[in-house]
Amino acid sequence: MDGKKPDLIVGIDFGMTATGVSYANLSIGSETVKWIQKWPGRSQANENKVPTILVYPNHQSNPSSWGFLSETASEQNTPDKDYKDWFKTFLDPVRLREKQAEDPVYSPRSVEEVEGWYEDYHRLLYRHIEFKLSTELAGASWHNAHVEFIFSVPTTWAPQVVEKYRTIIERAGFAQCRNHTVSIGLTEAEAAAVHTSLEASGIFQERDVLLVCDAGGGTTDLSVLGVSGTGTSSLSLEQLDVVFGATIGSAAIDYDFEAYARSRLEIAHLSAPLPLSPEEIAWDMMKSRDFQNTKCEHGGPDDAPMFSIPIPKLDLAYANHTTGIENGEMKFTREELQRLFDKQVQKLVGLIDSQLQTMQRKRPGQQVNHLVLAGGLGHSPYVQDRLRARFVRGGGHPNAINIQVRVAPDPQLAVCKGLVGDRLRRLQNGKAVLNWRCCRASYGTICKEIYDKENPMHIGRPTVKDSMNGKLYVTQSIAWFIKKGKPVSLDEPITHSFHRKMSPGDPRRAFPTSIVESHAEEQFLPHHMGARDLSTADETKFKEKNRRFWSRRKHYFQVDYEVKVLIGPADVRFELWFNGQKLSKDHSIRVEWIVAPPIELPAPPVVSDVSQTESVLLNQYSQELDVDESNVRELGVR
Repeated sequence: MDGKKPDLIVGIDFGMTATGVSYANLSIGSETVKWIQKWPGRSQANENKVPTILVYPNHQSNPSSWGFLSETASEQNTPDKDYKDWFKTFLDPVRLREKQAEDPVYSPRSVEEVEGWYEDYHRLLYRHIEFKLSTELAGASWHNAHVEFIFSVPTTWAPQVVEKYRTIIERAGFAQCRNHTVSIGLTEAEAAAVHTSLEASGIFQERDVLLVCDAGGGTTDLSVLGVSGTGTSSLSLEQLDVVFGATIGSAAIDYDFEAYARSRLEIAHLSAPLPLSPEEIAWDMMKSRDFQNTKCEHGGPDDAPMFSIPIPKLDLAYANHTTGIENGEMKFTREELQRLFDKQVQKLVGLIDSQLQTMQRKRPGQQVNHLVLAGGLGHSPYVQDRLRARFVRGGGHPNAINIQVRVAPDPQLAVCKGLVGDRLRRLQNGKAVLNWRCCRASYGTICKEIYDKENPMHIGRPTVKDSMNGKLYVTQSIAWFIKKGKPVSLDEPITHSFHRKMSPGDPRRAFPTSIVESHAEEQFLPHHMGARDLSTADETKFKEKNRRFWSRRKHYFQVDYEVKVLIGPADVRFELWFNGQKLSKDHSIRVEWIVAPPIELPAPPVVSDVSQTESVLLNQYSQELDVDESNVRELGVR
């Protein structure tokens, strides 16, 4: 993506309740970050985001509407149509299983069903982006222009979920043109931090520490970052701890309000029947602009002690004073709405407390100077006031005594604008704003070590004699190339050198490698895999296939190659290099992740000599390598 200068950079923040799209049109010589404000169904108004909503006719696979078009009465209140919203978090199988256990009736049936909604929504989103931006390009048509689509992801997503999302995006059409590329840019909290640092750099001092909280519709992401380069035009951010998040957001307030209104409607319905079922009315009330506006303004200077939400199709003569219904509306107090907010605020405070405690344990004595809020929930005046009150003078945290609570510029657009801003910075000076990152897990590769009887780690371990060089090896060792919580550069890949022994004339040039993942802290990382953990490999079939390969020879070739590891916001990419040339493609490699077993002892350094007989094949990581034997060292000849 860093080769040719793009004509257009598009940043996309796919959200639980709404989706934002920003862009920079470099084809006209402009680096100004703009955003799409005209959407289908709202052509006469400016809207910063489009609702993440789909409507399907019953028993049909193609949606009849999306976004604002789904908010009409004919789409919302028709029994022959199915309304889909709040489905973002269910791409994660773990979160989907939790939801299915909580609400088996109204939960998605499967991850595959959710994937279909994702693909349909992104396909319609892509068509609108093409419609709006294709006419703004200069010197190239939409299909020939170099367009970069950069997406954000929640910190809660595992690499497997990120890779699944990337695949869906491509299927939806974002990479269908030859010169269009798709990438995962930053997590949501990181993108918000980048946007804040670019738009409000004057509030930061050298070596300040930021705790960025992107509280959106469905998820809240936290990231701790250090500031450097404030005296220059190239302010940089360094991640100081692992990013993490939780399912906290404004959608939960909507859900709780709907449940609360439904409980009151059910009481009224028993006294005198309502025109619709309590479930339908409560849903309509929650979706109404009256409630959504009241929610967004809660805690502001014009916040009234009472508010009313219209009840659809209710006769004005209907009254039930016990449940607060009169004149076709249901009345609520400010305190009732406040209780709904407080459930999320308490979770938010707990998440921030946990992050500050972790920082105190890992970096004692280092002060956190700023708490930066972004996202829809972070934009709430009530949430801002509660967090300021809670963390004034540190809120009991010794490492946040002088912390300042700040709101990101354009908090609802901070993520999508941060994606584009970060890419522009990289184009300007070759370095991203966020150029150091901490990985959320440790990653390594299975290898073998020359047996050393003095090494306590080798005692009791199975050994194998290499048929080519006659040496004794300990197999199933792990070489850790990324360690959880340790900062790594985004501008320079991590490079590990390996070598493989090959018989002369052997036609195969594929180098299968297995990747191991562990969430243990560094001091508890395992040194080796147990045999049971290689269950994904069909060893019997593998040995039969390679029997001739492992026959004894008088001499053999040693192939030296490198694996370069590039850290992404929520994924890891691997590149295979041989003789100074990259042989793998530019997309992420789909990995069969193996969870490493726990162990009590820390891991010593490992000599990275990979054994082909022990390796587990990666999906799409068998790269055909045409070996030039002049670049291969011949060994074993006497």
